[in-house]
Amino acid sequence: MISSETLEDVESFTYLGSIIDEQGGSDADVKERIGKARATFLQLKNIWNSKQISTSIKVRIFNTNVKAALPYRAEAWITTTTTIKQVQVFINSCLHKILNIHWPDTISNSVLWGKANQLPAEEEIRKRRWK
Repeated sequence: MISSETLEDVESFTYLGSIIDEQGGSDADVKERIGKARATFLQLKNIWNSKQISTSIKVRIFNTNVKAALPYRAEAWITTTTTIKQVQVFINSCLHKILNIHWPDTISNSVLWGKANQLPAEEEIRKRRWK
């Protein structure tokens, strides 16, 4: 109660752009960020499919438009292996599309990251926390 007013009990709420849940976890916020990044990635479909744009330019566009929105407020996330894996799976699927690597063709994650000049998501999140 605040000033004789009863407050509503909610499972989650948005505060300063981040979703806060009952347990204080970051899962809902991470899913929301991945969803927004996926929507941005899909809006840029014509770029990823273009034969006239080089792979290096596509990766730069990905980094500035898709990936930059993904870890917003990541320094506040409670990072678990599940959280990091969710982010990494999304990034890897985008990189496969950008580099035109389709199933059943396989490539190791380290080779994928090397071709796209990317760091693993865990390293990037760790770097953000120390800035």
